[in-house]
Amino acid sequence: MQHRDEEELIRDIDAEHAAVAAAHRRMLRLIVEIDRRRVWRDLGARDTAHWLSIRYGVSQWKARRWIAAAHALESLPEVSEALESGELHLDKAVELTRFATPETESRLLVWAGGVSCGAIRRKADVSVRRAMDDVEGIERSRSLTWWTFDDGRRFGIEGEFPPAQGAVVARALDDLASTLPVMPDEQGGTGVDARRADALVALCSARTGAERESDRATVIVHARLEGSDRLSECEIEDGPAISTESAERLACNSRIQVLLENESEVPMRVGRMSREPPAWMVRQLKYRDRECRFPGCGSRRFTQAHHVVWWERGGPTDLENLVLVCTFHHRLVHEYGWQVRREEDGSVTWFRREGRRYRPGPAPPEELIAS
Repeated sequence: MQHRDEEELIRDIDAEHAAVAAAHRRMLRLIVEIDRRRVWRDLGARDTAHWLSIRYGVSQWKARRWIAAAHALESLPEVSEALESGELHLDKAVELTRFATPETESRLLVWAGGVSCGAIRRKADVSVRRAMDDVEGIERSRSLTWWTFDDGRRFGIEGEFPPAQGAVVARALDDLASTLPVMPDEQGGTGVDARRADALVALCSARTGAERESDRATVIVHARLEGSDRLSECEIEDGPAISTESAERLACNSRIQVLLENESEVPMRVGRMSREPPAWMVRQLKYRDRECRFPGCGSRRFTQAHHVVWWERGGPTDLENLVLVCTFHHRLVHEYGWQVRREEDGSVTWFRREGRRYRPGPAPPEELIAS
């Protein structure tokens, strides 16, 4: 067998690099289209970055960088061409798109060719950093008030902060909101505001140190039974009516007392306090499952214990009937028709709302060839 010389090896790897670079550029164009068309909806993901992470196993941090770069390249033709030809590696292109403009991309490409990717990243970090000025006197002009209205069915909150403190609050809420779910039916301009509201609730709900039972409020739900032990006509005591699906979700992660009535409004059971797993069981569940059990999700913050066989349908509160899920995938099960099943070997199978089994990851090679 004749061995190739070193120059031939280098030519071969250069050719492969150019092919990979061209494929990267095509992939980024597809990411733009996927992001604009919100393809991730109804696929178990909360946004495009989450979907890319689930499907291809990349970190969400890297996925977000890819998405930002993909959109930026639409207005940076020279950087785009350099990436597609292999002159510029994907990592360098991603960092350049953070601060390059159509007016500066030519000279920045020359500079980028002679420096490391780390140097480009440091320049990007400096370029996008925003200085926050603080004015003395404004520091004392801060307030936070809240009120209820619409007969107690709505809660309003309003605050005023100095710019530096306000930036901290805004950044914390936006950072957290970017990791929280946009549910499949949330569309339009209200999506961002809704996620910020969810982020504030999540932030205030976060626990530090050991969780204490006395800190958790009891929610009393009045409900009726409708055939097959199914809840109907639910309402919170001294509060508004809620959907059956919302009541069932509350029953998974709140201290809840349920007053069940039959069709004649006669109470059948009071209590059900035992449905909530004790603290030691939650610790074991988190140790066993580690993260949200939706395939590829990876969320470890704001996770909850979900009864595979729902508690109100006779499911026991034991480890074999519990799985750890994040708040987003918990809502998919209770309010969007998804189903989850825990197998005898401990694996977890998910089913989409139409009943088809959910399979994460790219299509198998034979399916790609067939298509």
